[in-house]
Amino acid sequence: MKHNEYASLEGLCFKLREIEHIRNQTNDWELRLQFIESHMILVAASGKGGLNIDGRFTELRQGSVYICKPGQLVEAAMNSFDERGIFFMRFDVLVDEGTSVHSMQMIKKDSPFPIQREVVVKSPISVSALCDSICQCLMDGDSLQRFRGQILFQELLLSILQDTSLVKENDSESGLEYAKRYIEQHYQQELTIDHLAKVAGISTRHFMRLFKKRYGYSAIDYLAVFRIEKAQQLMRSGGPNRLRDIARHVGYQDDIYFRRKFKQVSGVPPATFIKNSKKKIVAYDCLNIGQLIALQMNPCAAPADHPWTDYYRRKYQMDSMLPLSSNQWIKREEIRLAEPNFIIGIDILVAPEEQEILRQIAPAFFVPWEKNDWRMHFRLIGQFLDKTAAAETWLEKYDRKAIFVREQVQHVFKDESLLILRISGDRYNVLGKRSLGTVFYDDLHIMPVQNIDFLEDQPITLDQLAVCNPDRLLLIIDEDTVSQKSWRTLMNAKLWSDLRSVRNSRVDFLPAYPWVEYTAFTHELMLDEVLKIWRDRA
Repeated sequence: MKHNEYASLEGLCFKLREIEHIRNQTNDWELRLQFIESHMILVAASGKGGLNIDGRFTELRQGSVYICKPGQLVEAAMNSFDERGIFFMRFDVLVDEGTSVHSMQMIKKDSPFPIQREVVVKSPISVSALCDSICQCLMDGDSLQRFRGQILFQELLLSILQDTSLVKENDSESGLEYAKRYIEQHYQQELTIDHLAKVAGISTRHFMRLFKKRYGYSAIDYLAVFRIEKAQQLMRSGGPNRLRDIARHVGYQDDIYFRRKFKQVSGVPPATFIKNSKKKIVAYDCLNIGQLIALQMNPCAAPADHPWTDYYRRKYQMDSMLPLSSNQWIKREEIRLAEPNFIIGIDILVAPEEQEILRQIAPAFFVPWEKNDWRMHFRLIGQFLDKTAAAETWLEKYDRKAIFVREQVQHVFKDESLLILRISGDRYNVLGKRSLGTVFYDDLHIMPVQNIDFLEDQPITLDQLAVCNPDRLLLIIDEDTVSQKSWRTLMNAKLWSDLRSVRNSRVDFLPAYPWVEYTAFTHELMLDEVLKIWRDRA
């Protein structure tokens, strides 16, 4: 690890949220597949098992420490503990934004914490003893002892940073990742290709080629997109910032160049973006959330009972978003009191008489769902909200990204067939092109299995699954008890072990949400996830 990488620790604070010591238990310990919201440390003092981070499997080794960051898709399982057990910790990283006396902000994505994945510690016994002391302090009823536990946690982080060596992949890849993080941490400064190449420890020409190959952008384009996204965050906050102040804050000294770059990335000029950000738009149905976010318009109200609403609120800092009731009459009154500028819904999910009542509250558009694909849904909403240019810019960016991802993973899929199977309750459903299947089959050109109509989602029996016998299988399993029981039934069936994809270890997993949604936002998110899971597969 480069020593100057520790410079990212400047201005950071660390708060241990939770620690658990698992030992001497007869049952296996597992962490269900999930996007983690905080930083995570797993200390494998004993036992054996596996850790899956963003689709990449790592065998858990006794004596090692494993670190994951917010936003990563993580799954873990361990067994065969002795009295030493394992330690599981969640902690928050806060950064000093320096804009006010109350400027500490919790980091929820793009963490600058300088290490992740497996860390081989020099003294596993010392680390385990320190973890045990932390546990004892935090369980103590004395406030000073709990305070001491937080101090010991800082010592644990220091010990890991001082006495470890990272298990690296290769020098150029770690250098590229370091340069990418450097851009995200120093975007306000003037950065040149030569400087970034030196940061990565790679020649300038080699760096330019490898960065674009790895991330799909040139380093300078990535810097521009990151700066504009930071500018958009400031504009959405609704503060009194002037446009030239925002430009200076994100690293642009030339106002005209900033406006041009902003429109190039966003599809609209800065002034239009600010005006649109002030509009109050209700996402009447769950799927409308992902459509509006892709249009860079955060809804002011959205259904509260959707499994992913809280994720959207955290990721896009929509703290003021009103959670709407599932009761139609209460929901209608909540919308009326919110006094929105627009209401966006879906025609087949809202009765015609209710649509008319909502149109009396505010101009409303109900997406004609069944006659159009997700791209047309997106365009029609953009047209209604006078955001056609932004919609087309987003779609052009999506298509470029799809081509890039296709090139990155084509060596993995080759001519192999893929079937996407969702287990929901006691039903086994094949997902087709009116779901995330469109990303794989239409955009990434991955071959579907034969003899199945992939235009719509459809049920499938276990016998039919055996006949399809796909080369690859992507499983989405709902988290309820009945779905998990159906999954165990499938695993215990003889036909499961006979499937080609199972025999060849070509089975991958995704959580149910948000992937099953048929929206612009979730499809772009799926492209990112495809890269995480399959790009570096052999």
